[in-house]
Amino acid sequence: MAYLWTKTAHLVFVMAWMGGVFYLPRILVNLAEAGDEPAVRARLLLMGRRLYRFGHIMFGFAVVLGLTLWLHFGIRGEWLHAKLLLVAILLAHYIVAGRWLKGVEKGRALPSTRTLRWFNELPVVVLVMVVYLVLAKPF
Repeated sequence: MAYLWTKTAHLVFVMAWMGGVFYLPRILVNLAEAGDEPAVRARLLLMGRRLYRFGHIMFGFAVVLGLTLWLHFGIRGEWLHAKLLLVAILLAHYIVAGRWLKGVEKGRALPSTRTLRWFNELPVVVLVMVVYLVLAKPF
């Protein structure tokens, strides 16, 4: 029973974090397209900062629960190494988005909206691979 509750909580916190992974780059796209409208930019920056902080908290809980599943409940397999590599890639993506957001606050320019839109789509591909690995456990 404890295993199922731990796994459930892990999935809930992963989903909450993934919401931030998907939405933070979209905020960056909106910032890039906001132009010189200070009220819009201020609101988007506030939303971005709050989402970035929230995402880090959700990621922390997901990691603690994932470690519990691994170390206490004995989740094993080579698929887990591949999953963890992909999660590290998602975390790096999230951190890059956060640094771009902080750069905007300091007056730095963002990449082009086209680049930001591609950047926004990358986590979907990685998430599909993670879900496949978790469900199929192919190796």
